[in-house]
Amino acid sequence: MPQKKPKFRLFSAVLATVCIVLVIDAVAPTASIGNSQYLWWIIMILGFFIPYALISAELGTQYPSEGGMYTWVKKAFGKKWAGRVAWFYWVNFPLWIASLADLCTTLIMQAFGVELTLTEILVIQVVYIALVTVFGMMRISQSAWVANLGAIVKFIVLAGIGFIGIYVFLREGSANPVESWHDLVPLASADGGIDWTGLSFVSLIIFNMLGFEVVGTFIDDMDKPKKQIPQAIILGGILIAVFYLLPSFAMGVAIPLEEIETNSGLLESYGVLLSTIGLSAAAIKSIIAVVGGMFIYTLIANIASWQFGVYSVVAYAAKDGIFPKSWKKLNKDGCAYVVSLWTSIIAAILAIAGALLGEYLPDSAFSNAFWAFFDLSLFCLLIGYIPMFFAYMKLHKKGVQDKNGYWISGGNLKRILFGVVPVIMLVISLFFTLIPEFDMEVIADNSTLIISSVVCVVIGEVLVWNMGRKDNERKALRRANK
Repeated sequence: MPQKKPKFRLFSAVLATVCIVLVIDAVAPTASIGNSQYLWWIIMILGFFIPYALISAELGTQYPSEGGMYTWVKKAFGKKWAGRVAWFYWVNFPLWIASLADLCTTLIMQAFGVELTLTEILVIQVVYIALVTVFGMMRISQSAWVANLGAIVKFIVLAGIGFIGIYVFLREGSANPVESWHDLVPLASADGGIDWTGLSFVSLIIFNMLGFEVVGTFIDDMDKPKKQIPQAIILGGILIAVFYLLPSFAMGVAIPLEEIETNSGLLESYGVLLSTIGLSAAAIKSIIAVVGGMFIYTLIANIASWQFGVYSVVAYAAKDGIFPKSWKKLNKDGCAYVVSLWTSIIAAILAIAGALLGEYLPDSAFSNAFWAFFDLSLFCLLIGYIPMFFAYMKLHKKGVQDKNGYWISGGNLKRILFGVVPVIMLVISLFFTLIPEFDMEVIADNSTLIISSVVCVVIGEVLVWNMGRKDNERKALRRANK
């Protein structure tokens, strides 16, 4: 008799949603936007967050599958477009893992006040990648405790700095006071004109909202997925919005905008705020060490909670030939273990290469490996979501497929708005990720990212072409055998 798979309930589903979407490492870059971030958040919640979350709930329950986005796009537009989605969805992942491995060593040095040698950095990064690989071979229900604990740790870290920041603001004011209405309005420059560079912030906020579709791949691990998926997305979404805004506000209170370190500013902000309220140097050092350790744990939980969803999508795509055949192999628990292994190997190679380049070529584009990998990961991730919104518009038009599933009510205008507005925001974010300013010097500085992004697009097209060629060969062979 087959062993019954463990299930998780709504509480775990909500915490898994929070752990997937809420990433502490994205808080500092968001805080660097400044006081205009609050209006940015309102715009993005209305224009992207709400449509994206509800669309994920509808597609996840009307077309339930562990293949997630791949299955939805395939049903709407066929294997080639689904293959493109799967490629971008996967290729961002080893890049992200490599960036977090680099961040892990940065946090260790900052939290514990130590200097690591190159050998120690390489060992820690490889150990981090090996550890998340283990969780990549488990179902989400088996590793639910990792995501649950990760969400709770994130709440503690982010609520802690948020409430301390509010206290300091009420007592001391902010390091970034609002001096005019221009400070609060997105794209507004101090001279009354338009600051187009503000559009580069769109990608940061969108990144902070991504991951809801992963919940749809958990359908076989839930007790009542048709109820739990939309509930987890809605409840998790509310918590996520609150716990992004709290720490971003606190960091703005603690540190002048131009001095915020986008990869380690959270711990620095903790130190400034704790000092402001009068704690001793020894107490601050101890608290920073604890918070740093909790932060590092969330880097493990981030990847652990995403892996099953990403690898399920890749395994489904491998069955159709976009990836190597071995990548469709599952272990006894139904996890794509070959994908996990190869993803981790590639992430380790990237992390080691980034550390070596940063050490021996400090003036290269890899002097900060975190941002070198993160920016390319961000581009690949964002571009992969565009077909999902078009798939929603096409599949929604077919009507309700499961009367017990979630359904976005409304007519054609709402369907088009929900599909088109997020796509516009994604296109804007992609453009300004590659070209943050209309300045040839800035474009030249960003040339490594632009070239590597083009290379990723070309590789994806080659894989899709190769999949189509194999399909045509199989069809020709079947016709010849008739």
